[in-house]
Amino acid sequence: MQRYLALQKILETGSFSKAASVLFHTQSSVSQMIKSLEDELGLKLLKRSRNGVELTIEGKEIYPFIQRAINSYNAILDKALELKGLDTGIIRVGTISSITVHWMPKLIKGFQKLYPKVQFLFHQGDYSSIPQWINEGSIDFGFVNPIACPDLMTIPIKDGEFMAVVPPKHKLASKDKVSLKDLTYDPYILLEEGHYSEPLKAFEKENLKPKIKYTVHDDYAIMTMIEQGLGIGILAKLVLNRTNYDIKVLPIEPPIYRHLAVGFKEWGQLPIASKIFIDYMQKHVNELD
Repeated sequence: MQRYLALQKILETGSFSKAASVLFHTQSSVSQMIKSLEDELGLKLLKRSRNGVELTIEGKEIYPFIQRAINSYNAILDKALELKGLDTGIIRVGTISSITVHWMPKLIKGFQKLYPKVQFLFHQGDYSSIPQWINEGSIDFGFVNPIACPDLMTIPIKDGEFMAVVPPKHKLASKDKVSLKDLTYDPYILLEEGHYSEPLKAFEKENLKPKIKYTVHDDYAIMTMIEQGLGIGILAKLVLNRTNYDIKVLPIEPPIYRHLAVGFKEWGQLPIASKIFIDYMQKHVNELD
């Protein structure tokens, strides 16, 4: 089954190296798995092309059967967990405010229908504190930007866009979109995210410097300050959903994105409850805002 899963990930990611990273194997071991499978079947399953790695003609014929085998295997695992029951477990997770508010309630609600006895313990932090808590063992895993924590193993979850936020009567409020340069003339309210900030990196890339007047650790406090005309800012689109602040939200051109991932030290060291929750989250990622 590991060979089937390796083949699936190679096709999903388009390369052996990316599949190895996702599966937490070396590229050599993934290559050996595919060679072993091809030797057993007596068929060449994969070929390299300008678009990466793709199925051969024979591979296209046989892959639907492999996919069904993977689906059956996952169903067996799910049923086994259901029969055994996940009777205990505390999931200790580090989150940032937008994820705590907009992702976690929905994820927890669905997860606890399957595993009602599992408990959750949240530590809300930033790109500095969450990796630190993971390394200290205070939490099992956390939501991070992979660039901000190169020493951790990460699983990509979802990319999110940043938006400019200005007071409703600001001179930029009538625009359809704004540039980073547009945001350098007014007092800037910076969201404190630890040692890494996607908006500041975007300014730096364009050789621009915002006029930072306030540094605040809370997204909602920043929205309140902007509502009062104290400055402008850049916040994640996710946190701006379902708010009733009197502010104007504008797209940034070119857009700025944050790459959200789950970070941890080693997959094998994670408690079973955390592993199952991460797997559940990956399966339901398309349902998240």
